Amino acid sequence: MVLPFPPGGGTDAVARAIFPRMSQALGQQIVIDNRAGAGGILAADIVAKSAPDGYTMLMGSSTGVTAAPSLYKLPYDSIKDFTPITQFATAAFMLAVHPQVAATSVSQLVALAKAKPASLNYASGGIGSPLHLSAELLKSRAGINLVHISYKGGAPAATAVMAGEAQIIFGSFASTLTQARAGRLRALAVTGPTRAALVPELPTMIESGFPGFNVQAWNSLEAPAGTANPIVLRIYSETLKALKIPEVIDLMNKVGYAPAYVTPPQYAELKRAETAMWAKVIKDANIRGE
Repeated sequence: MVLPFPPGGGTDAVARAIFPRMSQALGQQIVIDNRAGAGGILAADIVAKSAPDGYTMLMGSSTGVTAAPSLYKLPYDSIKDFTPITQFATAAFMLAVHPQVAATSVSQLVALAKAKPASLNYASGGIGSPLHLSAELLKSRAGINLVHISYKGGAPAATAVMAGEAQIIFGSFASTLTQARAGRLRALAVTGPTRAALVPELPTMIESGFPGFNVQAWNSLEAPAGTANPIVLRIYSETLKALKIPEVIDLMNKVGYAPAYVTPPQYAELKRAETAMWAKVIKDANIRGE
């Protein structure tokens, strides 16, 4: 199992909760190979060039799978060189602002941005990150001009908004929820398709007037192109079983993720749709990978 993340992070923790249980069911040890770097391209390239025998798989990430094709010149085709298996974990983001911003809703924030173009800054965890692309999607859908300030990760970006260096952030629940509850940020909405259990009082972006605005961090499983369907279905089936184990669900919730039960065809369609969505956002905003 090739992971495009370093050891020790939340997604790595999720992997180490799920895959040992799958190993037991499959009767085959799953070795986790952390290959961080190059925005996930290094890990994906290893899997794309591996034999389609079911023994090498990629744990993909949302923007690494769907945005990278529009940001970088890849050594593989992100659609043709992989066999989709499933999307198995999701995490919504939270739109938040500095407490001194005169907006308590998304509509008020949009009105403020329209009244004073380019006067508001938004912080992100880096060019091409989910936080960056979420804000660019809002800019595109709302027809507003916000100034991007890039930081080295989501946590520094949230800190910058709390300090007033920037005014807006699409942040992970891990970096924004505690700060919002403490009054250091003001949360306006969540980016998932439904309200979040942790903050049921917050509306979704869809409820806030942006139909189809469903942006989540997610993880998936993919195999090299040409992997036989019985192998795909077996891996999918064992993933599904592991995701229903209470201890696995609890661990995922603790790092801000929820299980996703997505079939191979559903994941293939989701991947194509998000790839097209981000391609338009990246082209319209003239975003170039670092």
